[in-house]
Amino acid sequence: MFSFIDLNGYKVDLSFTRGEFKVEPKHVLVFLKHENKWLCTIHKRRGVEVPGGKLERGETLEEAAVREVFEETGVHVKNLKWFAEYAVHDDILFCKTVFTAQFAGQEEIDFDLETSGMMWLTDEEFANHPNLSFHMKDEGMQKMLEEVKRNDDKW
Repeated sequence: MFSFIDLNGYKVDLSFTRGEFKVEPKHVLVFLKHENKWLCTIHKRRGVEVPGGKLERGETLEEAAVREVFEETGVHVKNLKWFAEYAVHDDILFCKTVFTAQFAGQEEIDFDLETSGMMWLTDEEFANHPNLSFHMKDEGMQKMLEEVKRNDDKW
């Protein structure tokens, strides 16, 4: 387990072992790299980040991940794989499940109230983008990116 303090001052525990946290995940994130570029969404308030969001009633984590990627970017995914979980010790403890996925296609969409578009970023652009969301700047995100890159050949 990897623990750190996020940029909001909350303790966060990150695990690459499934089911390590007692709280059930209700949020998802998805890492997708295609043609050596990372899929990112542009959140209107937070900035550039990987797609993700909250589960809707009756949805599985996998269904939420597929839906959120499409709603935020217009990208269809395939080969969705569980990758990690992290728990944020906010006033109410909450957990996110992180998936990796592969590109299956893309269509033009109208972006919603939260996002204003999407972009594909190289490793360097992803690391140095001037408008990265605070989510993308913490130690946990760096640890996950290192682990994704280390396992790049598996997906």
